[in-house]
Amino acid sequence: MLTGKTLFLARHAETVFNRSARLQGNEAHTPLTSGGVRQAIAMADALKDHLGSKQDVVFWASPTGRTRQTAAVIADALDIDYFSIRFDDRLKEIDVGDWTGRTYADVTAECGPIVDASRRLFIQRPPGGEWYDDMVGRLSAWAQDVDKEAAPMHLAVSHGLASRVLRGVITGQRWHADIAATVADDIPQGHFCALSGQVETCFATSGPASHGRGF
Repeated sequence: MLTGKTLFLARHAETVFNRSARLQGNEAHTPLTSGGVRQAIAMADALKDHLGSKQDVVFWASPTGRTRQTAAVIADALDIDYFSIRFDDRLKEIDVGDWTGRTYADVTAECGPIVDASRRLFIQRPPGGEWYDDMVGRLSAWAQDVDKEAAPMHLAVSHGLASRVLRGVITGQRWHADIAATVADDIPQGHFCALSGQVETCFATSGPASHGRGF
C-alpha cells in the first residue's frame, strides 16, 4: 500500500471540546483553542521545512471544522490554494453516535469505563456510532485510492483515532486482539508522521504538545 508514494499525515490541533473533555464526533463545529492555533502554526512551519512552498503535493483533509481550520493554516504556510484541498468523509474521526457532545465523565458515570486510558482506545462501542472495523474499512478504501494516484506526494489532515487506525492499516502496526484491529501508537495534537511504503517517521513540532481529551 502507498507504493512509491509518501504520505504526510497530520493530526488536527487542540479544540474547545478537547479542552473540556467532551466527545466530539463529526457533526458539530468544534473550533481550535488559542493553544490549538499555536499548534497548527508550529505544525505548518515544520511541514514547510519538509515540503517547501508550492510543493506538488495532493492535499487531503477530513471535512470537519477542526480539520478545516488546521488545514487552512497549513495551506497558507505552504502557499497551497485552500480550495484545492480534497475534503474526504473517509478521513473523519470515529462516529461516537449518542455520546456526541457529552463529557467523558458523564458517559462513564452512566455506562462505566468507555476508554482504556493507557492505550487511549475506546473499549465500548458508542451507541449509534462506529467501531474499529468500520474505520478500517473506510480508511483502507481511502488509502487504496491514494495508491492509484499518479502524484507521489500526499498530505492529509485527519484526527487522533482515525489517523492511528490509518497508520496501522498502512504500516501493519500493533494488533489489538480485543478490538480486532491494527492501531498505531498515539501522537500529540499538532504533530505529524511521514509514511513511505510501510515505513513511518513521526515528527515533533515546536508548538505546545497535548494529546487531547476527546475523539
